[in-house]
Amino acid sequence: MSYLYSLYDALVSINVPSDKVRAVVDAMERDMLTELASKSDLDNLRVAIKADIDNLRLSMQSDSRTLSNSVDAFQWDFRLQCDLLLASMTIRFGLMLIVGLSLLFAALKLTGP
Repeated sequence: MSYLYSLYDALVSINVPSDKVRAVVDAMERDMLTELASKSDLDNLRVAIKADIDNLRLSMQSDSRTLSNSVDAFQWDFRLQCDLLLASMTIRFGLMLIVGLSLLFAALKLTGP
């Protein structure tokens, strides 16, 4: 609060009327008490921000585990689908080969001697 007395003395020394000086000092004190943060305000803010960061960290770790589990499930399902597709394509190719060779031998038998 010594800065308020210094301000008071400075304004009085330049011949500002005493009632005006008091009004300026009171307005400045009121603004400083309502607008500026105190050390305890900053400490409370620091604690709140630390708690928020910790909660965010825990949430991100939980989300990371969930995402990892989802990716693992997707990979397993993708591998299963690829195996089924490979089996299906093998069977279809085998059937086409059998039908094609059957038609070729039938055509050779019909055109042969």
